[in-house]
Order: sequence, then C-alpha cells, then structure tokens
Amino acid sequence: MTARRPSPSTAARIAGSIVALGLLAGCATPPPESDPEARAEWDQVNDPLEPMNREIFAFNDFLDTYAIRPAAEGYRTVVPQFGRDRIHDALENLKSPLVFANDVLQGETDRAVQTFFRAAFNTTFGLLGFVDIATEAGIPAHEEDFGQTLAVWGLDEGPYLVLPLFGPSNPRDAFGTAVEWYGDPVDLVLVNMGYEWATWTRSGISGLDRRERMIDTLDDVKRTSLDYYASLRSLYRQHRTSEIANGHDRTPFSAGSSAGAASR
Repeated sequence: MTARRPSPSTAARIAGSIVALGLLAGCATPPPESDPEARAEWDQVNDPLEPMNREIFAFNDFLDTYAIRPAAEGYRTVVPQFGRDRIHDALENLKSPLVFANDVLQGETDRAVQTFFRAAFNTTFGLLGFVDIATEAGIPAHEEDFGQTLAVWGLDEGPYLVLPLFGPSNPRDAFGTAVEWYGDPVDLVLVNMGYEWATWTRSGISGLDRRERMIDTLDDVKRTSLDYYASLRSLYRQHRTSEIANGHDRTPFSAGSSAGAASR
C-alpha cells in the first residue's frame, strides 16, 4: 500500500491540535511593567509558549539522541565525504525550483537568474546536480524559502515555536514549511508520475544529510551551553534574521515597492 501525505484538512486538524496543546500547557507569565529591564528581555526573547516549547524540545532531543544522531553518525561512517558531498549537491539542485520561485516572489531578479543558471548548469553538465560545477564557475548557491518570502512581504514572525521533529520555528516559518511541503514542484511531478515513494525517500535523505552536517556544531553547542534550549533558540533566530536579510539590511515590501525584506 502506497504511503500518502496527509490531506490539507488533516494537516489543519493537526495544526489545530498543536495550538490546543499549547493553550492547555499554558504560557509563560510575562514580567510586570514595573520591571522594564525584565520586560524588555521578555519581549526580545519572544517566547511566550516556553513551557510547551521546552516539552516539545525535550521530546525532539530524546529522538535526536537515541535515533536521529546515531543514524547521521552511521551515514557519516558508511558513506565517504566525497559521496556525501555528491548527495548533498544533488539534493540542493532538486530544491532549485522552490528557491527560484521564492527569488521571484521576493523581487530578487538577479538572484532568480543566478538560481536558474545554477540549476541549468548543474543539471546538464553536473550530472543531474551530483556535481556542483556552477559554484566553480562563479555562480554561488543561496537559500530561499517561503517563510523568508512571507517576511519580505512584511508578515510578522509571531512567537518562537518548537515543532515536533522539525525543531525551532515560528508561526510564519511553520506556515511556509507547510506550503512548500504541499507545493514543491519536484515532489508534485514525482507524485503525478506514480513515484510518491521517491518524495518520502528524498525527505528522509535530506534530513539525514542536514543532521550529518550539523553533528559537530550541535555537539559543541550542547557541550558548552548552560541552557541548550535557550542557546538553540538564540542561534535559530539570529540565523533566520541573517537569511531573510540576505546578509545585509533590507526594507519590507510596501505598497508600490518592488524589493526589500522584513527583519525579524
């Protein structure tokens, strides 16, 4: 029997259940207005759902410790660096349609052209993307996703949110992830061709590739942090701010504006 992704209505019910669990778990109590420094720190951290988030974080950390990280270590042991690099390059090439679409939606014409030629070169001369010849040719890669696009359009991030399995996020990025989950052009083509199993295989290998590349970094953060949860929260928010800004200051879209990005 072929596995199928949940329908949008099912996904909506799941999302609603998560929100309900958050309400049942309760929110952290903000400091009183009489303590402006504590209140300013509270607003800056932006984590009113911290009690629920920490519970989900603990669940994710348990899975990572006993299943995901060991699998990533096994992948690193079995597959040599050259092979892992080729798999990573191929996975990044498969993301090109989504990156291109988000470049266009953000009004980033130059980056859209860059993405198009990267995909063209790597797919044809790079053996379906297994060899990243575009970077060697002076066309570097970049990341774009629909969460970043929503930020460019001026949508606020909302409170910090930890998702089961997916980890650090926020309502804006969670919605962006859901849109890309259902609207990835490569996955849609594979499903229409009857290769739905390939979409799940791709997702699994992508997660394994991502976790293997983060083994040393996350180990260092976990070893040196007094509060692993708070450290990852801070690193995630800084990283997303940099991604949305594309490494430089940008201004959100406004009526009649053709470029810009919202800072988080």
